[in-house]
Amino acid sequence: LVSRLFQPANLREDRELGVEGRQGELTCKSQRLMLQAGLIHPASPGCYYYLPHTLRAVEKLVRVIDQEMQAIGGQKLNMPSLCAADLWKRSERWDLMGKELFRLRDRHNGEYCLGPTHEETVTELIASLGSLSYRQLPLLLYQITRKFRDEPKPRFGLLRGREFYMKDMYTFDVSEEAARQTYDTVCQAYCHLFQRLGLSFVKVQADTGSIGGKLSHEFQLPADIGEDRLLICANCSFSANVETVQAGEANCPECHGKLTETKGIEVGHTFYLGTTYSSVFSALYNTPQNKPAVTEMGCFGLGVTRILAASIEVLSTEDSIRWPGLLAPYQVCILPPKKGSKEEQATGLVDALYDGLGEAVPALRGEVLLDDRTQLTIGKRLKDASRLGYPYVIVAGRRILEDQPHFEVWCQNTGETVFLTREGVFDFLRNVQTV
Repeated sequence: LVSRLFQPANLREDRELGVEGRQGELTCKSQRLMLQAGLIHPASPGCYYYLPHTLRAVEKLVRVIDQEMQAIGGQKLNMPSLCAADLWKRSERWDLMGKELFRLRDRHNGEYCLGPTHEETVTELIASLGSLSYRQLPLLLYQITRKFRDEPKPRFGLLRGREFYMKDMYTFDVSEEAARQTYDTVCQAYCHLFQRLGLSFVKVQADTGSIGGKLSHEFQLPADIGEDRLLICANCSFSANVETVQAGEANCPECHGKLTETKGIEVGHTFYLGTTYSSVFSALYNTPQNKPAVTEMGCFGLGVTRILAASIEVLSTEDSIRWPGLLAPYQVCILPPKKGSKEEQATGLVDALYDGLGEAVPALRGEVLLDDRTQLTIGKRLKDASRLGYPYVIVAGRRILEDQPHFEVWCQNTGETVFLTREGVFDFLRNVQTV
């Protein structure tokens, strides 16, 4: 029931948006819409409460990521967020990362950081287990956890925060050739993930930055507020972050076609690391000749909460959230007649629709809301449902009183409206994909 949700009951354009709203820092659409709808609430600069609707969407995204990573052999684990400074000093990133690391000391004066990424940690784990057999490789290990980066100026809501959810995968292979095959496999899984979410993305060559390695790509969602500048060739498949292209380069280095610049939001980043970390930490495997050899590594990140915010940024209208279908917190919202209206006599039909939907369409169990705030007009509740972006809104309007009652079904992601009987609604919603 909508009245029981931990969610603003009556959304308003002038609703108080907290500290961020007062400071005039609502610099992008997704941040403004998510605050306005009560999806997030600011806690401190770059840190947010994820309220129930948002957490449902995050958990759905995690399930989609799990499906894609496990389909290619990924094994899920969880590593400590509190990372010993010694590991980072051995890789020489303790100083390289600079102020971006959240650093702290324990009561014994031991130095630690809150992990922004886990190359050192996972490589030390593999090294501590002794030599793997070549038969155990490739090994694809991943986690989905909170990460921490001391951003100098957090902004854009969940797009650039100091605490966020990320999926990071680390792979171990027997050779460079095998590692590059694994690299391509994971990149293909990323492409499939974004295709399932219905997001238009670009895979661009990228700088390896502080992570290091020999090869890197970013997965970008084109958007006007994107902080990355991308160069894309219309004649061939070449695309790159401007950081990787020689200054002033106007033509594609591969086909000499004209490069067009656009902006993008980085939502994924992949690296072929080679032996950058495995040689430092002695992450070894035994060859078929039973001789120790250094593993070849890759690492692969997905910004979980950033994907969520970026998808809202690129799909939504100026005043209404639109989700990728699979990630909508609830798939269906049913609006009964207003209390005291002529249509109120048909409330029983609405209750029967609500009760029967989960049985008729098992995939929608737990995915249906009933907006029981019948003191409000249908129009007001429809506006709220539109702003929150439920993919399907079912209205008990005037045609509910016909000899053969019809419900009005609003398909928010397509803009289509259809009138269907109860059985017609069941048949229509059987095509809805859930995760």
